[in-house]
Amino acid sequence: MSEATQATVAKDKCRLAEIVQFKCEPGQQAEGLPQWHCLPVIRLFRICQNRPAVEVTKFVDIDVETGAIQVPSQSSQMLPKGKVWRDVVRYDEKVAEALGP
Repeated sequence: MSEATQATVAKDKCRLAEIVQFKCEPGQQAEGLPQWHCLPVIRLFRICQNRPAVEVTKFVDIDVETGAIQVPSQSSQMLPKGKVWRDVVRYDEKVAEALGP
């Protein structure tokens, strides 16, 4: 492969990133003392160069025993379009703009 082709292939490659968040709910111990119960929530993101990250958690198959991840070959067509943060508009800002000064 030529250097230009290798650079194009490297540029188009995407990687998967994983974050673990925790969902916690309050509970009580037998003695009546408060105790939190937390469960991990794993989220997977596809990160491509010069494009926003897109969450792919619900589109992939994860083997719970081995942790292996299977990404469907048509994943590019199934994924929602991502936005860069500067293009994300908060609803309260839109409402404020619509109401005017």
